[in-house]
Amino acid sequence: MMGMNPKQLKKMMKQLGIKMEELEDVEEVVIRLRGRELVLKDPAVTVITAQGEKTYQIIPGSEEVREVLEVSEEDVKLVMEQAGVDYDTAKKALEEAKGDLAEAILKLTE
Repeated sequence: MMGMNPKQLKKMMKQLGIKMEELEDVEEVVIRLRGRELVLKDPAVTVITAQGEKTYQIIPGSEEVREVLEVSEEDVKLVMEQAGVDYDTAKKALEEAKGDLAEAILKLTE
């Protein structure tokens, strides 16, 4: 396929039932991993459909890794009970305390 002009390539892909389209206005793509997120900023995203299956090709403008603290539901419930606060307040306190139950409870009961 080297040296083939784009028009011929497009025609051949159509004959094979392969469709390609660019997604417009994509600001970021987030890939969530355990304990962190990979954030791809200003990516070029192409959707390739072949035999009813979609494949996404992503070319990032830049990337950033964010650490994500996973707070368990049990921990949130415990902080709620001990500090007498609602779910969102308990979860936020745990996140700020980096998962430390005692610190979260102490901050909320001071």
